[in-house]
Amino acid sequence: MQNPSLFPHILINTAIAGFTNMLIWFAITFWLYLKTHSVFITGMLGGIYLVLNLFGGIWFGSLVDHNKKKPIMLVSSTTSLFFYSLAFGMLAYFPESTWTDMWNPWLWLFILVTMFGVVAGNIRMIALSTLVTILIPEEWRDKANGKIGAVNGLVFTVVSVFSWLIIGRLGMDWAIGISMMVTLLVILHLFSLSFPPESHLDERHEDDKKIDLRGTIRIIAGISGLFAMIFFAMFNNFLGGVFMSLMDAYGLSLVSVEVWWIVLAITSVGFITGGMVVGKYGLGKNPVKTLLLVNLILWIICSLFASISSIWLVAIGFFGFMMLSPIAESAEQTIMQKVVPLERQWRVFGFGQSMENIASPLTAFLIGPLTQFLVIPWLASPVGESLFGGWWGTTPDRAMAIIFTLAGFIGIIVTVIAFGTKSYRNLTKNYQESSL
Repeated sequence: MQNPSLFPHILINTAIAGFTNMLIWFAITFWLYLKTHSVFITGMLGGIYLVLNLFGGIWFGSLVDHNKKKPIMLVSSTTSLFFYSLAFGMLAYFPESTWTDMWNPWLWLFILVTMFGVVAGNIRMIALSTLVTILIPEEWRDKANGKIGAVNGLVFTVVSVFSWLIIGRLGMDWAIGISMMVTLLVILHLFSLSFPPESHLDERHEDDKKIDLRGTIRIIAGISGLFAMIFFAMFNNFLGGVFMSLMDAYGLSLVSVEVWWIVLAITSVGFITGGMVVGKYGLGKNPVKTLLLVNLILWIICSLFASISSIWLVAIGFFGFMMLSPIAESAEQTIMQKVVPLERQWRVFGFGQSMENIASPLTAFLIGPLTQFLVIPWLASPVGESLFGGWWGTTPDRAMAIIFTLAGFIGIIVTVIAFGTKSYRNLTKNYQESSL
């Protein structure tokens, strides 16, 4: 069943598909902010995306587990193409004024349509992680996950540059049009690939062919420490929703959109670097320890990068964040690929994805309105100015900085506590004793 030579072809195909989804995500975020100048709408956008992922996670995982990976990947790309085509038609049909009014219902329908397309593409990433288990020997999986991170980082860099050129010079219709053409090419290339047989699909019991949420929970509960890891990731995503909702608005409050795009493009090299480090050296003998150490450093960075209004400090912090993110993701993937049985793997992954994202929509939905309608006015009030005006600042960007710094400190405290838990020790033991 294992076929390492096929993995690069699937990785490249998935990376190109990821380019289209990431392009749409970047493009619509910045396009909406430039059209409406609203922190509220960018926060809601992040919340909608995460809600769709939340409800789709378990179902997507079940789809991947129940079916052969090639057809599932084709369905994923075809569904994305359908929704992108629908969004393209909406842009062509409705007048320009539709997109500048944040309360226009057609604008929100457009957001939903594009997000459906992006989320449908996530099925491919679930399938790719499963294929790592199927195609790659156990001793190489951490490095394979690292290569996925490096390639994703490269895609992020390319998207950062191209999305600036497209949105800044051409428009949202071009972003969607390019995504449609690239998605079509991805579908055609995928048809040409020959996937190995998946005998584990035929060997399962009938109960294994169902979504079986209760059975999935029993599997997770039977692996000591796994629930704790999922909860830890869920809490991190809760805090991460803060940065997802406000980072673009914070960057654009300091510099122009052109400069911000350049910052994103340059700092995204950190994403590539982190993935390459894992791809070259792996994660060490204890990926559980690596996961917590990386998160500790990451939260320290998050607590410091907004301490003063400096695009240079933001760039340094963002580079560090980008470099550490694929390492943490690779560690989590490697742990689950080893301790979870293959026939249940992506139902567990889908459940984990849903649980990890369950708090993020709440954060994303709340933090935008909270910042715009409460924190920013309060900081500019006489009380806020008397407390923060002399040393921190009272401008809108400093209001966002307060929230970033607080989130970073909370992340540090939780990660330090996690190191001392029994769950950390048990999951480490389970990883070292598992053989998959």
